[in-house]
Amino acid sequence: MFAWLQKALARKSQRRTLRAVHAPLNIRGRYDAAATTEENRRHWANADLLSADAAGNPQVRRILRARARYEVANNSYARGIVLTLANDCVGTGPRLQMLSDDAEVNRLVEQEFMQWAECVGLPEKLRTMRMARSQDGEAFCMLVANPEIDSPVKLDLRLIEADQVATPDLIRRPADTRAVDGIVFDKSGNPIEYHVLKNHPGDDRGLPGQQYDHVPAAAMIHYFRTDRPGQNRGIPEIMPALPLFAQLRRYTLAVIAAAETAADFAAVLFTDTPPNGESDPVEPMDLVELERRMATVLPGGWKLGQIRAEQPATGYGEFKKEILNEIARCLNMPYNIAAGNSAGYNYASGRLDHQTYHRSVRVEQAALGCVVMDRVLSAWLDEAILISDFLPLWVRTAAFRELMHQWFWDGQEHVDPAKEANAQATRLASHTTTLAYEYARQGRDWENALKQRAKELALMRELGLDQTPVQPTVSEENDSEEEEENDHAPSHTEE
Repeated sequence: MFAWLQKALARKSQRRTLRAVHAPLNIRGRYDAAATTEENRRHWANADLLSADAAGNPQVRRILRARARYEVANNSYARGIVLTLANDCVGTGPRLQMLSDDAEVNRLVEQEFMQWAECVGLPEKLRTMRMARSQDGEAFCMLVANPEIDSPVKLDLRLIEADQVATPDLIRRPADTRAVDGIVFDKSGNPIEYHVLKNHPGDDRGLPGQQYDHVPAAAMIHYFRTDRPGQNRGIPEIMPALPLFAQLRRYTLAVIAAAETAADFAAVLFTDTPPNGESDPVEPMDLVELERRMATVLPGGWKLGQIRAEQPATGYGEFKKEILNEIARCLNMPYNIAAGNSAGYNYASGRLDHQTYHRSVRVEQAALGCVVMDRVLSAWLDEAILISDFLPLWVRTAAFRELMHQWFWDGQEHVDPAKEANAQATRLASHTTTLAYEYARQGRDWENALKQRAKELALMRELGLDQTPVQPTVSEENDSEEEEENDHAPSHTEE
């Protein structure tokens, strides 16, 4: 009996020992990037966990806007980059194509809308909005009525700077109010109201005060890039490059100052004689005026030497190239476009660098079409259908507004038109593309282009002109040049 009990107790003690051996261990892992050391403490000192709106609070956005505007106004590279981005994204402006089954109605709506867009200066305003998004972070456009417009539709676009969209008494609002500076949201997070100051805060014609207008969201277009979830106000797109712009200007000024300092001195007198040696006394820092085409005699023991201007340094050009490349990277812009200089580029390298930029431009154009142009077209149709005898009767219904449409933008010019024409002919012959797509890449409406071409061919037949199409060809010289360039280019697949 006792032997059996001793064995049972021994087995129970062994099970406890096994549990202790296999008990879960508390393992603590770590990442090197999460470690704070004496070497990286100062580098990560400004890292925080603020929300998007808290990080971009009114004071921070005001400082960033002021510095970005200053740099764009005074730095030729910053101004050129912002202008180039606006011109490439907007170009001469979008062109509307309606996709209803009635071709005549499509033509009428497209024609009237484009005429109205010309009257209000729509392309120029879109370019201004794109520039404002680069340097201010956001652009606001209010839909207003303008009786002075030379068009049956009196809709107009009034651009508003980001400084003027603000809520001075936001801090005194209830804590449960869903609002950020200048914008009020509903429970679902949709903007329902914008606050527009009656006077610009930087206007010298009068004090800005605390008065503002309540603008409904249906009458306001807010154009900005959302970089973080929950972000409701824009941050300048060139913000990461602001310190780099300052470094570029400081380095350039330092190089110029060094060169000017060296050039200010025509010559210096120096002697190899030791102190208290046999040399004529000369007053230190004394000035000697030298005349042109005249020989002179120096004091005994003294020699004439000229300071060499060693600026700009040999690394100045390379420094500018690297820092401009880093500046343009935050805008997905290649170096040769940012610098306006393609020296050192070959054909293949240029195309590879431009692919990312052109893809970014297409994304921006899609955003402009969705955020801005669709809202503008909807507001234009709302007013157009109220005008008697302006549009056909069936168009003045809600069904027409639901029809599909698309926007055409300026196409990107090819570096080698002959090679591109040959590639288009090959794609069309192999049925791997369509006329609609090829014309859309050029920013043109394929239906209008074919109709125009049909008129031209009919007139050519009437005049007895040769109608034989000229097939695109690529010379052997171009083929060998392209093969040579591709041999030196990185291995990437082109679009």
